[in-house]
Amino acid sequence: MTIHREGHKMLIILAIFNIVLNACMQQFFSDALVLRAVVLTASVIVFLLVLQFFRNPSRKQNIGDAHVLCPADGKIVAIEEIDEQEYYHDKRRLVSVFMSPLNVHINRFSISGTVKYVKYHEGLYLVASHPKSSTENERSTVVVENERHSVMLRQIAGYVARRIITYSKVGDKASQGAEFGFIKFGSRVDIILPLEAKVNVQLGQIVKGGITEIAWL
Repeated sequence: MTIHREGHKMLIILAIFNIVLNACMQQFFSDALVLRAVVLTASVIVFLLVLQFFRNPSRKQNIGDAHVLCPADGKIVAIEEIDEQEYYHDKRRLVSVFMSPLNVHINRFSISGTVKYVKYHEGLYLVASHPKSSTENERSTVVVENERHSVMLRQIAGYVARRIITYSKVGDKASQGAEFGFIKFGSRVDIILPLEAKVNVQLGQIVKGGITEIAWL
């Protein structure tokens, strides 16, 4: 396991801050052993929490165009039919994955193909598990198409997560399971599928990006 590049700068800054903080505690509160121990323990815990947030586990799985892989780690919070009006303008099947701050936050392509559409939308910061977050929150939409299928992936910022990072550009080649983006500190990813897709997950199920089969096409 490695640390994702999005976390390098933050972890360096946090490490320097912790070193300076604890050095100051040693200098100015040398007799306050309990206080120094509490500050040291708290700084280590915070660093470890941020470190685990940016973990980047190695996941290499390509199972073919008929299978849709989960784009993110988390929990299934919605499976429903929607009227998709941003790109397809028809009825589609939506599956939503909610990511807590404890999940891996790398977003991965569900299918292989070509990136046909990318668009960022400004918006609100409702709790990411809220149903309206799909259409009202800050979000970024990516559509991947191949000779057989078209799938939409939508990164959604939540109440805590306020930085969506999308690496994809129109015309890019998408490889199933490869990274297409990252969202910091709690968020949601929607997968919008054709109505005929056979969904292979259930509400409340814990899923893993690039590993769990969301659906069959």
